[in-house]
Amino acid sequence: MPQSQSTTSISIARARPTPGVRALPPPAGYPAGRRDGSRQGGGPRRLPVDPEHQHQDARGEWLRFAPVQPLFRARAAQRLAVLAYHGVTDHRSFGAQLDRLQRLATPVPLSAVLQAVTERRPLPPRSVLVTFDDADRSVLTHALPALDARGIPATAFVISELIGTERPFWWHEADFLARHGGRARSLDCGHPSQLLHRLKAMPDPDRRRSLHELRASADRRPPRQEQLTPADLLALRDGGVAIGNHTQGHPCLGRCDDDTVRAEITGAHEALTRWLGEPPTAFAYPDGGHDPRAETVLQELGYRLGFLSDHRLGPRLPSHPLQISRLQVDSTTSTRRFDTILSGLEPAYRRWRRQAVA
Repeated sequence: MPQSQSTTSISIARARPTPGVRALPPPAGYPAGRRDGSRQGGGPRRLPVDPEHQHQDARGEWLRFAPVQPLFRARAAQRLAVLAYHGVTDHRSFGAQLDRLQRLATPVPLSAVLQAVTERRPLPPRSVLVTFDDADRSVLTHALPALDARGIPATAFVISELIGTERPFWWHEADFLARHGGRARSLDCGHPSQLLHRLKAMPDPDRRRSLHELRASADRRPPRQEQLTPADLLALRDGGVAIGNHTQGHPCLGRCDDDTVRAEITGAHEALTRWLGEPPTAFAYPDGGHDPRAETVLQELGYRLGFLSDHRLGPRLPSHPLQISRLQVDSTTSTRRFDTILSGLEPAYRRWRRQAVA
């Protein structure tokens, strides 16, 4: 699938059977879950999910039949839906979601979004861009075959310092170390389920120091986690998955000083340019929050697109190209809940719930 595809010539291939791939289990020694601790499907069979995940899917079941769903769906036709995945832990569910996109939407490549911004011309109705954060290896082994079988383009945002290594994501590592005796002065109180939240809330030097203390005090080293290689990035790009910048080490930029923000973005930019033979033009903010200092650096480096994870639909012609909204979705999400996310009803309901509680 060429990435130079124009917005007026986007076509979706007829669905073909997905090549025989099995569901991807979590790395050995790690729990089957997302970085927030909630469980996902994994392994050759669907695994139980935690109550919160079940509650979200149950909510999607009844929201799909809400009287306002047709109104939201009609409104969504005039909006841009950018889906933000991480890894693919259930290839059957993920395939069903892609099938829904073929029936309900117009999948577009990153180049089409860039062209819309450049020419100031809105994308086609029902446009959807599929993205992946962190570039888990399952993007290559599971997502790419499913996307290629359906002719759907996508974009993967890469943590550069992990490329070509067997290092785990730092949030996986912290969870493993804490469950195996790891201790840190700043993490001595509170429930273990709050570990990630508290690490993210720390100033970045404190987060790094806490990780060092966890490593020094744990009675086991975390298992290795095979990451993508530079050759894999080229294979993804050749398969229709554009490659974007997701910083060097995935810190929370809002907790970093100015020099660290610049170093995280420019370091990843230089590495990706070297591996790909061309500079990336798209960036995804770690943890999805906009940072004005980061935007300044991106503008200096020539970036054209920047993506949030604010769980919102955006305009078909992005008004702030370095602040494009995305919808949070998981490969295990039921198709009914997937429909309510795609229409914007589920995100709107979640915002209403937060406001009601507040």
